Amino acid sequence: MSTTPAPTPPFDAKAFLRTLTEEPGVYRMIGAEDKVLYVGKAKNLKRRVSSYFQRTLLSPRIAMMVAQVQRVDVTATRSEAEALILENNLIKSLAPRYNILFRDDKSYPYIELTGDEFPQLAYHRGAFAKGARYFGPFPSAWAVRESIQLLQKTFQLRTCENSVFQNRSRPCLLHQIKRCTGPCVGLVSAEDYAADVRLASRFLDGHGTEVIDALTDKMQRAAAALDFEAAGGCRDQIRALQAVLHRQFVDSGKDEDVDILAAVEEDGLLCVNIAMVRGGRHLGDRPQFPSGAAACGAEDGLLAFVEQHYGEHPMPARLLVNTAVEAVRETLAEIAEKPAAVVAPRFAVDRGWMEMAEKNARLAIQARARDTGRAEQRLEALRDALGLADPPLRIECFDISHTMGEATVASCVVCEAGQMKRGEYRRYNIAGITPGDDFAAMRQALERRYGKVAAGEGLRPDLILIDGGKGQVAAALGILAELGLEDIAMIGVAKGEGRKVGLETLVFPDEREGLVLGGGHAALHLVTEIRDEAHRFAITGHRARRAKTRVGSKLEDIPGVGPTRRRNLLATFGGLDGVRAATVEDLCRVDGINRTLAEQIHQALR
Repeated sequence: MSTTPAPTPPFDAKAFLRTLTEEPGVYRMIGAEDKVLYVGKAKNLKRRVSSYFQRTLLSPRIAMMVAQVQRVDVTATRSEAEALILENNLIKSLAPRYNILFRDDKSYPYIELTGDEFPQLAYHRGAFAKGARYFGPFPSAWAVRESIQLLQKTFQLRTCENSVFQNRSRPCLLHQIKRCTGPCVGLVSAEDYAADVRLASRFLDGHGTEVIDALTDKMQRAAAALDFEAAGGCRDQIRALQAVLHRQFVDSGKDEDVDILAAVEEDGLLCVNIAMVRGGRHLGDRPQFPSGAAACGAEDGLLAFVEQHYGEHPMPARLLVNTAVEAVRETLAEIAEKPAAVVAPRFAVDRGWMEMAEKNARLAIQARARDTGRAEQRLEALRDALGLADPPLRIECFDISHTMGEATVASCVVCEAGQMKRGEYRRYNIAGITPGDDFAAMRQALERRYGKVAAGEGLRPDLILIDGGKGQVAAALGILAELGLEDIAMIGVAKGEGRKVGLETLVFPDEREGLVLGGGHAALHLVTEIRDEAHRFAITGHRARRAKTRVGSKLEDIPGVGPTRRRNLLATFGGLDGVRAATVEDLCRVDGINRTLAEQIHQALR
């Protein structure tokens, strides 16, 4: 006699919350069959998790998720930073249905002032170095470079790398065109340079008016002391700053830092556009699209973006949002000790900023819809041309690059849903083969790539593209067969007569005749675009590897330059180009290099 399983009792939120810690950590909402519905972090687990079961104004999406919760698992951590890392790892490994993710191919750019005695002004992406100061984030590389050009023109801070700065014997061109005060050769004192750094920092912190006032006082003191050259320099600095502060898309008239967040839903797509104003300067905007979200609306998307973005990046004094003002305040209170003031646009300037942000969000949605439609069309055309059961959503393409067998490099690029995924590109340095044997190089690259896939690691592609003809395709098929992956669809892309674009032949691994689609075919456009990207990525890696090899060989050919001296030279001058540009006197300053050897090195590298 069969029995039906007893129904799962409803989740007793009140009893659970009474036992919950107030430590920081990560919580996981678990549904039926132990399926993870949502992963989140909190600086106070009890307060954050309680909010899901005590709110009466939950969004439809969150209410749907809470209704499915059968238990909540928590992991307490020692700090919010640890909670952030754990949350990211769990989201990647578990892919919860209700997590809304905003992931950029590239991180936000910053301006960096290094911690050196004479700080370097630099463009920066990635992890922060200890001792340096960082200003940002900026919405685009263009905004960073424009700001650096302004700072160079106004404060004349150095932008050269330390390897160049430490080995100059005379001022460079930037000093001659008044973009650098020449600290490398002692043309400015450490005190005066530090004063310029302080003014630049104040300007980057959004206090442009204070900087102008300080420069005005300095100009008047110089004029009173009859130092008209110094007064003229201050005047030029003031004019440069005033010009940029007055050249606004929408001028607030105030030194303020504001982020404008516009969440817009249109044509079934959601975009959260962030526009940045620093020191009253509108620096542009950056549209973001969520991924991995179920039934995501504008309010949910905005809250998810706020939590993720300001969990990792500095927060301005004020946030201007077009929806969910109260919910954004609550979210910021969870992730920040001193949250920004969150307001809806009321005044003319605020409304102007928000209108621009919403307009650019709609334009980004329209562009994405066009790209998505075009990608779907090209993938469908490729499916038809190759006779596949489904469109190949994940395509991986391989190419080999070398010069007469030297420094062979294989590239693998990835196209997913019609878009190139640069974060998943890989290069393979090929070794242990007969120089120039492209077939062996291709076999080695595929074995290294798909050996992991065969072992259950990594993602399995729907289609493999090989830049080459029958020989390369046969070599690739042999490796896939050895790995038990011969069922993955694969084609070669053989160049046409005279290497003309549009005359390529698609080569099948079986007995089918090669397929010539013609230059107007949508499928060929996609294939050649991916193939060209694989070629570019391979040749870039090959040139870098060959240059590295030749750096060593150039110096190795010089009698008396052994491994230690070679290492000292490259470290001091930042590479062979720096060594080649050095004078004999510069070379003499390197540990272990006397004048006779310096002259030999200088002559050998001419």
